[in-house]
Amino acid sequence: MTPELVLNNGVAMPALGFGVFQSPPEETAAAVEAALRVGYRHVDTAAAYGNEREVGDGIRRAGLDPADVFIETKVWVSDYGYDETLHAFEKATRKLGVDRLDLLILHQPAPDRFDRTIAAYRALEKLLAGGGVRAIGVSNFMRHHLTELLARTTVVPAVNQIELHPYFSQPDVQKADAEHGILTQAWSPIGGITFYPGWGDERRSVLQDPDIGAIAAAHGRTPAQTMLRWQLQHGRSAIPKSTNPAWIAENFDVFDFELTGDEMSRIDGLDRGVRNGPDPEVARDIFDRPIPED
Repeated sequence: MTPELVLNNGVAMPALGFGVFQSPPEETAAAVEAALRVGYRHVDTAAAYGNEREVGDGIRRAGLDPADVFIETKVWVSDYGYDETLHAFEKATRKLGVDRLDLLILHQPAPDRFDRTIAAYRALEKLLAGGGVRAIGVSNFMRHHLTELLARTTVVPAVNQIELHPYFSQPDVQKADAEHGILTQAWSPIGGITFYPGWGDERRSVLQDPDIGAIAAAHGRTPAQTMLRWQLQHGRSAIPKSTNPAWIAENFDVFDFELTGDEMSRIDGLDRGVRNGPDPEVARDIFDRPIPED
């Protein structure tokens, strides 16, 4: 059984989740089914991924009641605003085939329209109060985004999902989260963002890092498993993704070994302080992309 983390409102969440970012819709249902059969009980998706419906299909194909799976999804920027976000919840639950979400978060801080971000978060607070969601949170928020959000809203986010891997661990954001009792959740937890095709020739895959390779070899594990173990031992939530059944199973097999304190520090020391994913401060045209009704 996956170890659980208790959020700041008392809700328990499996520490290791299964991600579907960039998973083509036609492959998502099979990947989710495979993950659930391996043992995952936490799936993370988003309106902007275009595969919420397939996530729901995968859960049902695995023969599970959706109530037995921790379902997390994200509101996209084009649906920010109070009424718009309430409607985004309706779209998400309809596609997923559920009445309630376990965790609903805002996908970006979108500082170019932060008043709408605040209105969207207030809609999340209403959904939480009404029981439509069990927990609410944010994604890609930096310290100053959190400071302003907390000053203008009532409910402290349960989760802040951020880019976090050995080459970019965002210690200041992690510290800000901890100061407010917000759980840090890692997207790209094994550094996949560092080797996506077309993202530039100067990036070096974290999976090929010699220090991580040496630590992995010492435990008879893979670099991916070693990085996920590092995330979990730091008390973070991690969301690896894959559509490869062998890798899906490999990423889940991380609960029966432990890194030493020296090994943890060695991986901590790999941080380069260089963001690989999109900068949360930069507005992008994709923010205005509408999310379909169905």
